Amino acid sequence: MNTTIHHAFLPCTDPEAALGFYRDILGFEVRNDVGYGDMRWITVGPAGRPGTSIVLHPPACDPGVTDEERRVILELIAKGTYTTITLATDDLDGLFDRLQAAGADVVQEPVDQDYGVRDCAFRDPTGNLVRINQLT
Repeated sequence: MNTTIHHAFLPCTDPEAALGFYRDILGFEVRNDVGYGDMRWITVGPAGRPGTSIVLHPPACDPGVTDEERRVILELIAKGTYTTITLATDDLDGLFDRLQAAGADVVQEPVDQDYGVRDCAFRDPTGNLVRINQLT
């Protein structure tokens, strides 16, 4: 049996800014861009790897979410504490430089962690924490 990660979901409050980050800076391809009313779901992923995608979705759009729950979720997103995703690259320093030059919100410059990983961290335009590991 082979089990893999197919989709990861990240909330997105500004689809155009998210495209600028995930497509234009990180270089992901757009796989799907679907609107429904005033909401929009965008699926992106690494070129040539169609089996793994990130779905950027409207936060708290489930009809079962109460107004109070929606308020709390949006507050956590705004603080940058709602969710995290970890990506990997074969050129951490080069990608860090590209993200920094594009004005991305730097949380941590590249560093060798005590637990054996070299990584850096940014916040995407919504506030999601994006950690990036150096592939070895």
